[in-house]
Amino acid sequence: MPRLAAASLAGTAIEFYDFFVYGTAAALILGPLFFPTFSPMAGTLAAFATFGVGFVARPLGSILFGHIGDRRGRRPVLVASLLLTGASTVAVGCVPTYESIGVVAPLLLLVLRFLQGLGLGGEWGGAVLLAVEHAPARRRVLWSSFPQVGPALGFLLANGVVLGLSSTLTEAQFAAWGWRVPFWAAGVLAVAGLWLRSSLTESPSFLEIDDHARVPLAEVVRNHWRLLLLTGGGLAIGYAIFYAVTTWSLAYGTERLGVSRSVMLTCIMGAVLVKGALTPVVALLGDRYGRRPLCLAGCAAAALWMFPMVALLATGAPLPMFLGFLGAMLAFITMFAVIAAYLPELYEPRVRCTGAAVGYNLGGVLGGALTPIAATALAEQGGRVPWGVAAYLTAIALFSLGCFALLPETRPVRVGTAAEAAAGRLTG
Repeated sequence: MPRLAAASLAGTAIEFYDFFVYGTAAALILGPLFFPTFSPMAGTLAAFATFGVGFVARPLGSILFGHIGDRRGRRPVLVASLLLTGASTVAVGCVPTYESIGVVAPLLLLVLRFLQGLGLGGEWGGAVLLAVEHAPARRRVLWSSFPQVGPALGFLLANGVVLGLSSTLTEAQFAAWGWRVPFWAAGVLAVAGLWLRSSLTESPSFLEIDDHARVPLAEVVRNHWRLLLLTGGGLAIGYAIFYAVTTWSLAYGTERLGVSRSVMLTCIMGAVLVKGALTPVVALLGDRYGRRPLCLAGCAAAALWMFPMVALLATGAPLPMFLGFLGAMLAFITMFAVIAAYLPELYEPRVRCTGAAVGYNLGGVLGGALTPIAATALAEQGGRVPWGVAAYLTAIALFSLGCFALLPETRPVRVGTAAEAAAGRLTG
């Protein structure tokens, strides 16, 4: 289990590095380079629109790779998704700007971002299922939480590279070629990830399936459509929080508040670092107390914290901003530390790869794709404190709370405990 968890963590870290480095670039530099005829605000919105395309592609990727995972096994998904995401990320770093090839430049960005999302849509399902289906039942949340640490590591790596480059290069150098380096680095990381995953064995649950679903998506939609919608709606607030903190606030702080790029990145990275470190700790609570209670607690905490977070961001001071981001990340991880075990447990093994992955990535569309765009537009209409953004995020948190309230608990009941309870009822 430690070796498998390490390989899953490394793979998700690499794939999310590819995905996040685009979001950071969209917030900082892609607008003027690829949409120079737009105003600064419109350019940022256009760059965020290409960012959102990746989320639209993720459910399609989960359908494509989920089909492979349910028909051919979880392991092939990990190799194919990593190759696709890595290659498209390297290609982004090679796209000429609008000044060189005109409107073709943003169109190429759009296509490559779509391919990034397609690959990432398959990655999560394969990595998580290998961990979940190998893990002992009583520690399923703990072991499946390690792939969930991957996004934090990927984010820190992506933003650490951008922070290092922006601190050592001039603005002209960063705009000319420096922003491309993090995308090129994805090629080296992809090769490393493929090497790490070369020794993984297939999931025992998949090997035990006698009758594989012919068309997994059709079976999921026909038999589990309500479950699919509820899980997507429940996860929406997690995505909304993460991208409000890591993408929208980065653009808002640098453009509207005049905070330096390095200060904003440092505050955000500090909060994400704590989130990543606490993920296995919260996962232990999920094994002990259940999955659904932690999801409900995370949604409630998010609903209560969005207004304070926006107020702390609006100060433009490093410590208050960090505390605002940290509170949001703690609410986020209360939910997402248990999700990697919760979603697969909701589906039967024959359609588990498709169902869990589509539900997970549907939440990305609902909460992640639109949040930077909606938050940027709402902040433009308000004063220094963008209360509209806080109201928007609070509404999503309450919506997700309602979705989780309608889902069942899946924590396995220990045989000894169940027997004791039955004996108690009989003797009583």
